[in-house]
Amino acid sequence: QVGLVESGGGSVQPGGSLRLSCAASGFTFSSYAMMWYRQAPGKERELVATITGYGRSTIYPDSVKGRFTISRDNAKNTVYLQMNSLKPEDTAVYVCRRSGNPDYWGQGTQVTVSS
Repeated sequence: QVGLVESGGGSVQPGGSLRLSCAASGFTFSSYAMMWYRQAPGKERELVATITGYGRSTIYPDSVKGRFTISRDNAKNTVYLQMNSLKPEDTAVYVCRRSGNPDYWGQGTQVTVSS
């Protein structure tokens, strides 16, 4: 049974940092690209980071490029999202997703950026 469990969210002031984690289970972790999405109230879900199975390639949208870094530890079956220079507009629920058919989603972790 596939499981994805996010952690590391919280409240932070603008300019601060957080590191999110997504612990995976139930599949061969290195065989799948992993993604982080975010969903803010009243906004469409946004893909914020993608990493290939062995971490050789990462992709970011312009909205987070240079501030967010996705990484993975295949020995720990965990994908991370390091978020620096956070802005109020980064406030959202952050969710990890496993690629593939079917794909799988975690439950999400709340990130709030506010002074």
